[in-house]
Amino acid sequence: MKKIAVVGSGFSGVVIAQKLAEEGYSVEVFEQRFHIGGNSYSYRDEESGVMIHKYGPHIFHTDNENAWNFMTKHTQMMPYVNRVKSTVNGQVYSLPINLHTINQFFQKALSPKEAKAFIESLSDKSIEEPRNFEEQALKFIGKDLYEAFFKGYTIKQWGLDPKELPASILKRLPVRFNYDDNYFAHKFQGMPKNGYTEVFEKALDHQNITLHFNRVFKREECTNYDHVFYSGALDAYFDYKLGRLDYRTLDFKMQREEGDFQGTAVMNYGDTNIPFTRISEHKHFAPWEEHDKTVYFEEYSRECGSDDIPYYPIRLTGKQLLLKEYIELAEMEKNITFVGRLGTYRYLDMDVTIKEAFDVADKFLTLKESETMTTFVVDPLA
Repeated sequence: MKKIAVVGSGFSGVVIAQKLAEEGYSVEVFEQRFHIGGNSYSYRDEESGVMIHKYGPHIFHTDNENAWNFMTKHTQMMPYVNRVKSTVNGQVYSLPINLHTINQFFQKALSPKEAKAFIESLSDKSIEEPRNFEEQALKFIGKDLYEAFFKGYTIKQWGLDPKELPASILKRLPVRFNYDDNYFAHKFQGMPKNGYTEVFEKALDHQNITLHFNRVFKREECTNYDHVFYSGALDAYFDYKLGRLDYRTLDFKMQREEGDFQGTAVMNYGDTNIPFTRISEHKHFAPWEEHDKTVYFEEYSRECGSDDIPYYPIRLTGKQLLLKEYIELAEMEKNITFVGRLGTYRYLDMDVTIKEAFDVADKFLTLKESETMTTFVVDPLA
């Protein structure tokens, strides 16, 4: 059997490991943490009985049937609709901005057509081609909604003035002119009944898969395998020889209470005088369960240090040169494929990660004996 190394046991690594193991390959999975699942790891809190998303909320949503089928193959998916709220200036509103948000915020009773015309009247028509995030928002929705729901939250989340962020971040008009407060618009939406960890455990339960925990995979070990699938940080693979790529990391402050703290799973805080970006109350991610106690987390975003867990890549134009240099180094490697959020330095939803992992595994299985495969799934600079 050919020997395969998979670095990381998040969705990228687990999908690839399972697929190749089923095809007869001998797969070793290296995980530097004490658990599988990457940032999607979940566990049952002993004191409250609540299922906790250790690294922040993960709601599964997709239009990709293969990604949904992967989940339902390994767990029972329960119906779940993500209804996000936002506290601004002492008032609670629904997100994404919808007809109820507009009417409540401006103290009106507009119809959909009236609301469209009203928002259009608020937009900054002096901006023809938005140059940054702020201008894009002002062109779309005007000053009042932008400052209430986007400006402060964005400053706290990214540690940057919105004028420094590219306009492409805000790609679509973030407004619905009906009363739909479902945060996502995908065909399949849900939560794993027994948490995400069950998915990873079942996917890795194969005689051809060997797991190594608390184990950092070194570049020089690649020669021990016929091929390596690397979902760790791209710059870490090269021991940061060119410098570190920029990430934001998150800190979570856990709180416990009796009963119900906020009555919803996610509450955003757009005011800059409140240091955290949102509070997530995890028992509301499993509405089919009942708990007398509750656990909630204040979420703080900051610059990622050398000992922190990287969450969000900061893909600013000024940093693209360093990324390009790392990509050039990666393309010189042999028999290795860089995958996932960290390996390709992109923010990826879970379903996209699953889809791309299947694509990578399928491509690998079609390679001829003499071919090597060193590739990014898509152009990381796009």
